[in-house]
Amino acid sequence: MSVVADLDARLAARRAGPLVRRRATLATPQGVHVVVDGEALVSFASNDYLGLAADPRLVAAASAAAHAWGTGAGASHLLSGHQSPHAGLERALATFCPPCAGAAAVTFATGYLANLGILCALGDRDTVVFADRFNHACLNDGALLARARLVRYAHNDADALAARLASTPARTRIIATDAVFSMDGDEAPLAALLALADEYDAWLVVDDAHGIGVLGDGRGSVAAAGLASPRIVSMVTFGKALGAAGAGVVAHPSVIDAIVQFARPYIYTTAAPAMLAATVAASLDIVRDDAPRRARLAANIARFRSAVGCLPGSPLALGASRTAIQPLVVGDSDAALALSRSLRERGFYVPAIRPPTVPSGTARLRVSLSAAHADADIDGLAAALAASIAAERAA
Repeated sequence: MSVVADLDARLAARRAGPLVRRRATLATPQGVHVVVDGEALVSFASNDYLGLAADPRLVAAASAAAHAWGTGAGASHLLSGHQSPHAGLERALATFCPPCAGAAAVTFATGYLANLGILCALGDRDTVVFADRFNHACLNDGALLARARLVRYAHNDADALAARLASTPARTRIIATDAVFSMDGDEAPLAALLALADEYDAWLVVDDAHGIGVLGDGRGSVAAAGLASPRIVSMVTFGKALGAAGAGVVAHPSVIDAIVQFARPYIYTTAAPAMLAATVAASLDIVRDDAPRRARLAANIARFRSAVGCLPGSPLALGASRTAIQPLVVGDSDAALALSRSLRERGFYVPAIRPPTVPSGTARLRVSLSAAHADADIDGLAAALAASIAAERAA
């Protein structure tokens, strides 16, 4: 069989089942009201938790920075790509969300690259990375790229982690966890994980992609937990609540220097544009001073949970999340797809999430809430869910 024919056979097998992936195309800026593949819909599919992705202040900051710095960095940070806005953003991050006294920061083009870079800088063949079973894939991939041994522990189970740490004679131990888990919206027990890191002389790598901007007065999950330690390595993304793109690592200065010296995903990657760094710096200024926006998001989360929790006879399992990620677990992939289609017919865009992104048997709708949602948007979604469930029962 030729290589193309073999690939086509794999693709045909995927298309024949409920796990095929298709890209939707938006004809509008990111926001609550969007046009998706020609349809006007209310979106509950974006990680734009604070409604900043198309905020005029960030658009103005990006425009001004593009005129001042151009649109491309032109080289890696270690050649000629590291410009004043990058350095300024790194200083701002170290001040805004430090996980320890005297913290420093470094920026990456994406959160995926940032997590790869952290684990490549801290880990090697003599390292064991202990990863929560529900972690984002990039933490696992980072361990593999570092050629470390990857040991997964039961989700949010500090006792299971302790047993694995106690039985591992590795020279370097790294505990890696999402702070807010992207498909369930629940939060890692960071205080318990830091206590284990102290006990077993381990690093604690925290992927705070979904916590920065919204938790801890906007400073993220480590701040919300009241923690500070030179063991904590915090990865924060700019493409979700901060409304832009890219990521940063904030940690003890030695960790940041190790990333610059040893992390292949940092050394061999063209820097993100200075324009983007200036935009993120402007976003940090907004987030720091905009407690009402976070309060609005919290109110929307409470309103959604109240409305959906009261749906009569609902077969959906609402996850125990206090964050903007609200999972409605359906179970079967075909059923999740059917419910997503039904909601779309009623004007709401809520994509179905299926294995392997989530464990088998836990296909779901991942409702993502924003401070930009109005009460009518949330009430409308609850009504559409009720109507879809009723229609399915009547069918």
